[in-house]
Amino acid sequence: MANYHLWFGLAVLLVIAELASLTLYLLVVALGALAAGTVAWLGWGLAAQLFVAAAVSLAGFVVLRRSRYGRTRKGAAASDPNVNLDIGQSVEVPAWDAGGRARVSYRGAQWNVELGQGAAALPGRHRIVEVRGNTLIVIPL
Repeated sequence: MANYHLWFGLAVLLVIAELASLTLYLLVVALGALAAGTVAWLGWGLAAQLFVAAAVSLAGFVVLRRSRYGRTRKGAAASDPNVNLDIGQSVEVPAWDAGGRARVSYRGAQWNVELGQGAAALPGRHRIVEVRGNTLIVIPL
């Protein structure tokens, strides 16, 4: 039975889904479907097609997991500028209270602001170094 059309169609659908998810794992499964479609085109049976699809996908998962793209990131997302685009932005702090806190307008909303470790409570421009919930942790510029 010539079901290589199904495998190739599945590979195309998986690539489209990968473009929406951007995880690279669906791309690995698409490569497995492409390999299964190739062996189907060569006339191999369904069992061989399924085995090849599984083997290529599993091998791809191992390679992806060991690459820099598959590793989990260690570190706090609250202070990672790759995760939170607010990190590195600046805010104007008009005044601080006795506890080293303030309220500022940032991106059209009111935010709580706290001083970063060892920073002096002086009014003026501050850089955001961390975001904890709705609180911006800042240091003077």
